Amino acid sequence: MDIKGGGGGGGGKEVDQVAGGSEQPQQRMKIGWPTEVRHVAHVTFDRFHGFRGVPAELQPEPALAKAPSASKTAFGVSTESMQCAHDARGNSVPSILLHLQRRLYDQGGLTTEGIFRVAADGAQEQRVRQHLDLAGTIPDDDDDGAAVDVHCLAGLIKAWFRELPGGLLDALPEEEVARCTTAEEAGRLCGKLAPAKAALLDWAVQLMADVASEEGRNRMGARNVAMVFAPNMTQAADPLTALKYAVQVMNFLNQLIERALRQRREQAAAATAKLIS
Repeated sequence: MDIKGGGGGGGGKEVDQVAGGSEQPQQRMKIGWPTEVRHVAHVTFDRFHGFRGVPAELQPEPALAKAPSASKTAFGVSTESMQCAHDARGNSVPSILLHLQRRLYDQGGLTTEGIFRVAADGAQEQRVRQHLDLAGTIPDDDDDGAAVDVHCLAGLIKAWFRELPGGLLDALPEEEVARCTTAEEAGRLCGKLAPAKAALLDWAVQLMADVASEEGRNRMGARNVAMVFAPNMTQAADPLTALKYAVQVMNFLNQLIERALRQRREQAAAATAKLIS
């Protein structure tokens, strides 16, 4: 049994009395914090919205979650101030681009002749743009009741890159972009971009490769797609300088698109060979 000894002014101590009358200090058991604890949750991955079904207790704290654009607009703001989600390759991309991409694909934009080259209706593009700024979503119809055209969606994607502060490729040395003559050189140069812009470029190149892969129907091969995207990837104040550099950027993007298409063919061939074997 436990006996508290002591007296006088001294502090007491707990002892155990065992058979034979001897007393020994009680050995207290110390219980530490649990270790190797795992929280298991079954979630699904949406290429446009990221992970779905994450339990509430595993959700990030509101203070740590990425906030929407501080300017409350979808265009002309940095990626750091926008809500982002992950694409199929794990790139962190502004959600607005993923929404535009999904709608473009759902409405058959990849097989539409001249996609990204044909100009959209300016009035509709402006109305849809305003809706994106205010609500953060793409309306089913614009304010005039007309269906949102695929060329409008494509135009808004180009506009987003055109108005990106600092330009997507302006951080790369112009002379190195001009010297790129192979896909391997272009790929290595991409490694000099900051992670956020590298992820954006990879997403854009995969989008352009998706378009180029449907060249038989949309008549937009790799070089044509690179040509229409190039002027939107840099920001130069002088028009002549911008025009000259756009040609170099076009060649750079063309190399990256061709590399992406080649990698897809190699992956498809490897998958087929694995099935045969």
